[in-house]
Amino acid sequence: MRVKSALLLLVLAVGTAGLPACAPGDPARPPAAPAAATGTTTASVPAATPTAGPGARAGLGAATPGATASAAAFRAGNPAGRAAVPAEARAVDTSHPTRRIGTGTAASCTSEAVVKAVAAGGIITFNCGPAPVTITMKATAKVVNSHGPRIVLDGGGKVTLSGGGKRRILYLNTCDQAQGWTTSHCQNQDHPQLTVQNLTFTGGNSTGDRTEGGGGGAIFVRGGRFKVVNSRFVGNRCDRTGPDLGGAALRVLSQYENKPVYVVNSTFTGGNCANGGALSSIGVSWTVLNSVFRDNRAVGNGANPARSGTPGGGSGGAIYCDGNEFTVRIAGTIIEGNRAAEGGGAIFFVSNNRTGTLRIEHSTLRRNPSAGFETRGYPGIFFLGAHPPTILP
Repeated sequence: MRVKSALLLLVLAVGTAGLPACAPGDPARPPAAPAAATGTTTASVPAATPTAGPGARAGLGAATPGATASAAAFRAGNPAGRAAVPAEARAVDTSHPTRRIGTGTAASCTSEAVVKAVAAGGIITFNCGPAPVTITMKATAKVVNSHGPRIVLDGGGKVTLSGGGKRRILYLNTCDQAQGWTTSHCQNQDHPQLTVQNLTFTGGNSTGDRTEGGGGGAIFVRGGRFKVVNSRFVGNRCDRTGPDLGGAALRVLSQYENKPVYVVNSTFTGGNCANGGALSSIGVSWTVLNSVFRDNRAVGNGANPARSGTPGGGSGGAIYCDGNEFTVRIAGTIIEGNRAAEGGGAIFFVSNNRTGTLRIEHSTLRRNPSAGFETRGYPGIFFLGAHPPTILP
């Protein structure tokens, strides 16, 4: 049964009125309240159903032909999504690349080549032969902050970058001295500008790396600008516990002038982390368009702040957003089959100073159980912000 949006906003307003904050600095965490284990959130949201609970020599991480060399065209995201994509969120033209990884064969596409190309910056494409390839990374590819200022990594829909279950795949940090300081205000500068497009990221794992608080199993970003277009994130990992670390696929801390991270026509599946089985951030805005989040898990225990005797975590099965002033817009997107051990089986959103806003348009959220707590009437969502989320049909 569909319920009118106006009525739902009223329900949310009532349902959140008595819920405490759930973020660092807040004196309390949400109680273990009854959660919806099933249910659908769409433009009109049914009521929750409570239940229990980059040449280089060959041989260094050489690419291997993919198992689906004759498979159909690369597909990511939600093809039925009808959200308009603004110009700045679209794929970058890579028809005249700065550099190419590979010389036309799978063996020429190596981990070392990827690392060198990313460090050099510019527009980067791959020339690995006609078949899909997987490049298993032997080291994390790191952006050098004085290069670029634009770094574009385009896999042409045929390249998978794998962390082999052992390491993070890609890293940008404007405040990491090892990567070079380029301004006196590293936390708020407009470069480097990193775009990943037409790529698959799999087997990324940042477990044990607590730099900047950890997280970001496939990609970690702090500062500059970041965009993801037509890409897939499959089976990435980060630490299983911790009250505020997260992002099995993506972890983002700060963007220039709080401009949004764009995630467009992309798919996130099988991610696993303490919080944010797909995306995680602190004080960062997101615009997520025509994408899919499926079967991701927030597996921590104890929420945030951590309950006494627990390591903390377990919130945001797909998306975990914390901080003060930030916005999240989700449009034309499917979020289904994700799970949180604590709060927000689909989305965990806490604006500590209650200025943040959440907007969901033409999207479907379904079967995203929250084992601990969520906002009454919005299955799979825990929300604390400026006002009830905007829900559009």
